[in-house]
Amino acid sequence: MFDYNQPIDRARPEALQQKPEAGFTVLELSHLLWRRKVAIAAAALLGATLAVAVGKSITPRYTATAQLYVDPRELQLVDRELTPRAQDVSGMSMVVESQARLITSNSVLLQVIQQAGLDKDPEFGGSDGKSLMSSLLGLIGLQPRAPSAADSREVQLGALEALNKHITIRKTEKSFIVDIEVWSTDPAKAAMLANTLTNAYLTESRNSQASAARRATNDLSGRLKELRDRLRNAETTLATYKAQNNFVGTQDALISDQQLSASNQRLSAARAATMDAQARLDQIEASRRTAADAGAIPEALQSPTIANLRAQYADARKKYAEQAGELGPRHPALRQTEKQVEDLKRTINEEIDRFAQSAKNDLTRARDYEASLNRALEAQKRQSVQLSQAAVRLRELEREADASRDVYQSFLKRSRETEEQETLNTSAARVIGEATVPQRRSFPPGMTLFAMIGFIFGAIAASGWFVAAEFLLAGAAAPVPTPARPQRTPAPDTARAPQVARTPEPAPPQPVPQAPEVAHALPELAAPPLQPAMAEKPLIEKPLIARFQEADVIHTLGAILASGGGVDVTRLGWPTLRPGFPLTSLLNAWRDMRAAAVRRAGGKAMPVIALVGAGETTGRSVTALNFALAAARDGVRVLMIDADHLAHSLSNKVNRNGKSEPSRLGWLSNGSKAAREIKTVNGISVLPAAEGDAGKAAEAIRKAIAQARSAGGYDLVILDGPVTPLTAGSRKLLDDTDALVAVLPTSLDINDGLEEILSTLGRAERKLVGVVLDELTPATQARQRGRQYA
Repeated sequence: MFDYNQPIDRARPEALQQKPEAGFTVLELSHLLWRRKVAIAAAALLGATLAVAVGKSITPRYTATAQLYVDPRELQLVDRELTPRAQDVSGMSMVVESQARLITSNSVLLQVIQQAGLDKDPEFGGSDGKSLMSSLLGLIGLQPRAPSAADSREVQLGALEALNKHITIRKTEKSFIVDIEVWSTDPAKAAMLANTLTNAYLTESRNSQASAARRATNDLSGRLKELRDRLRNAETTLATYKAQNNFVGTQDALISDQQLSASNQRLSAARAATMDAQARLDQIEASRRTAADAGAIPEALQSPTIANLRAQYADARKKYAEQAGELGPRHPALRQTEKQVEDLKRTINEEIDRFAQSAKNDLTRARDYEASLNRALEAQKRQSVQLSQAAVRLRELEREADASRDVYQSFLKRSRETEEQETLNTSAARVIGEATVPQRRSFPPGMTLFAMIGFIFGAIAASGWFVAAEFLLAGAAAPVPTPARPQRTPAPDTARAPQVARTPEPAPPQPVPQAPEVAHALPELAAPPLQPAMAEKPLIEKPLIARFQEADVIHTLGAILASGGGVDVTRLGWPTLRPGFPLTSLLNAWRDMRAAAVRRAGGKAMPVIALVGAGETTGRSVTALNFALAAARDGVRVLMIDADHLAHSLSNKVNRNGKSEPSRLGWLSNGSKAAREIKTVNGISVLPAAEGDAGKAAEAIRKAIAQARSAGGYDLVILDGPVTPLTAGSRKLLDDTDALVAVLPTSLDINDGLEEILSTLGRAERKLVGVVLDELTPATQARQRGRQYA
């Protein structure tokens, strides 16, 4: 429609002429591309064909990977290692990184080149000796010139550079694992090179350790001769000095010290013996001076001679006493006996005198021995003083000899240890995964990707070409003056604030002559565009299709492993969804069906979805239960109502062990105490079917839905039913639902079932948001039909 609010300037007739605007709108661009769709599709196919051809022409690469375990904590084979071990984490990480760099060192790569013969491999810049020139020379009987050392070195360096480009070393984060990747045009060669590289690295690591130990052994052995000569000189000097200064003795002490100690002990013993002899002589002299019996001294008592004389003396006295009583004083026998007594007494005294003389002789000898020992001790003391002064230099020489001996022994022991380490492999690096022949190429990618890229670039290039050509042609054409057409203003947006309409003032009609082209242009005015709602939203949305298969469920027996805390819908004996698997196609399709139901609900807090079906009702109930279980897994609070007033399949399963509970507004029921709400442990509340005819049951379900919406404790209501064919009450119940989902068992003919459901629903067909194909039962042979739905 025209906009009458715009003023009309009659004084400027040139206002009727407008220049065409430069550029394109999105609508014009889309129209242009649509007109050229065939050419764009052809260009896209051509681009895909060229991309595939380019991909086929590229030489494929095959990458083989070998895994190496590099442990900086090497094996502890000897007490003292040649090099210190890394202890902290940063140090160990640096060791692993250094070993990773060692893998691609020139020494390792040159070994790989020699072992694999890469200097003769054309892939790595080498020549196998079968060039055209060599073949021609061979035909005429000439041998090609042997390559010089410089040429071989140059070829080897070229192969080294090429091999370095074929190798990629990757170190796994926070681990000692190093991945060695080698690519080649031949998969077997790639695996061979990866394994050869790992073996060459291990050999190089082992050789480097042996070389380091060999160098250490040579250095230590070179110093051993000098240290041995130094030790020999020190020991010779020490022995000579000991001999010159009479330092003779055992390992613990010198002989002079031992003699001095022994002389001191002997002198002490001599002094004790002298004192003992003096005491014995004094005792004998004291006994002789006194009137006591001289035979009472210890020496006399111990002497057998004195003991015998004393016995004879006692017998003579006894005999004298007996004769004195019998004979007179002048009797010759008495006189003889008396003389015998006197002789025995004199003999005893003489014997005691000999004891005294012996004691004097012992005393004299002891004193002389003590004096001689004392003189010898004094001489030894003077000699010990002299040796003590010379011992200062002796200890200095001993320290020098000991130091030289310790250093020599340490070098000798370490030299033997490093010599043994040459044959020991202390490296903990090992191959944990050998490279295998790759089955797929690593470059280029699959031809499908090449085709997609070529298709996209071809389409973009063709579209850009057509747009640029159209833009250039439109800019080059001269503008033809045409009368201005009245502009059409779009309908006002309903979201804007209402404005007061201004009444146009009537203008007197003035005859304006119109050119023929203007009059011809007026019928070409474009019609007003359709409303957005009419253009974007079709009358009936295409329903979604979901396949309910055996792979989606698990089968359990009723009451097996059932929990005692409430009803578990997974233990009713029906097949239920498998635990986990949140991204299956079935669950995604059911989420889309619930989303479509929410859109159709138009902002209602609790949408209502009814699952209807034809044929067997148990399959529909199983599907409805799993539909509710899938919604509960996504965190939706589900109220499931048994709307099948004939079979009551769901009610019969749940009512066995179910226990009803009150809702926020009291007991939620379908009109009777037996049909009260039952809570399950799966987040689903089940409302059993009501008793009575279909009309009363449908009215009870409608009241229960209204009560549940008032309570506000649920996010979704799922109806199991109503059963087909529909009654008047069931149709009224379907009018209150927001969406419908048809359940079609594949054991029956799907087309017949869907046609039966559509004919039964009537005008409620617009609410159909999805179709579930129940494949839990084996499918039967379906008859052919003219009209196909699935």
